[in-house]
Amino acid sequence: MLHTYRIAVNSFREAIREPVYFLMLAGALLLITHYPWITIFVFFEQLKLVVDGAMATTMLFSLAMSVLCASSTVSREISSGTVLLLLSKPISRWSFVFGKIAGISAAALLFWLVCASASVVAVYVAVDQFRMNFVLYGISAGMIVLACVSGGVMNFLRGSSFSEYFTYAATVLMLGMMIYCIKFQPHPELSLENLGKALILLAPAILIMAVLAVGCSTRMDVIPVLCTCTVLFFLGLVSSYLFRGGQGAIWGPVAAFCYALIPNWQYFWMADALAVNRIIPDSYVWWCLAYASIYTIVGAVWAAYLFLNREAVGDNRN
Repeated sequence: MLHTYRIAVNSFREAIREPVYFLMLAGALLLITHYPWITIFVFFEQLKLVVDGAMATTMLFSLAMSVLCASSTVSREISSGTVLLLLSKPISRWSFVFGKIAGISAAALLFWLVCASASVVAVYVAVDQFRMNFVLYGISAGMIVLACVSGGVMNFLRGSSFSEYFTYAATVLMLGMMIYCIKFQPHPELSLENLGKALILLAPAILIMAVLAVGCSTRMDVIPVLCTCTVLFFLGLVSSYLFRGGQGAIWGPVAAFCYALIPNWQYFWMADALAVNRIIPDSYVWWCLAYASIYTIVGAVWAAYLFLNREAVGDNRN
């Protein structure tokens, strides 16, 4: 257990130090922050577009970051032979894979937390269809700049990773900004409880993709992992149509197997419910969390099994 924990911590820090992590996080924050300004003259649809855009950005950027960081860290260690240094110690392959999954998942969930906090702030910035809170808009944009400055200062003074300290600063600043808005700003027309549930449901989807990406990375390089996860994502978006019903649906045991095997990402996408002010039941949230837990556990065991029989640069140990 101690070995798994140490591998998880190192994998987490390695993931958030990746340049692609900073680029994806900074790009997502910039997009989410500017959605209220982009949609300011959309009659009676500004808040809906801000919510849709923020949730889509959070989900897509988080999924892409999970795949890129997982494939970069895991595939690189296996192909370069770095994993042999760990396996030469009393560390099992199960501990290695589970530690990698835990570390990459933690980095992905931190990414989600920052983007979700920025999404809540963006809802407060979008006052109505003709105006926006320019003070909050300026402060939220300034938070991104301040996070960059913090990362640059730590990199200059201590030689620390710019991406790592940018992530820490962005987490603290965006969380603080979200708490301030909830406590001291007028509540928006949208139900914050419903918005919170919709944002929470994005986290299990990101966790599933992180586990799948680590599993694929035990056998494939970066580009094949990215292609495989992209195919799984698009198949999961249309899983209900292809494998469960509707015009042109595929019937039979194969369809049922594919429907059970491929994660259905639509379960975690609640932007449509928010658009019509439909209440998201607590029972549905718990059902989705249970669904994601099963996928995560099965995916983790599958990833470990794939790595058990993988030769790491001539290593034949199991």
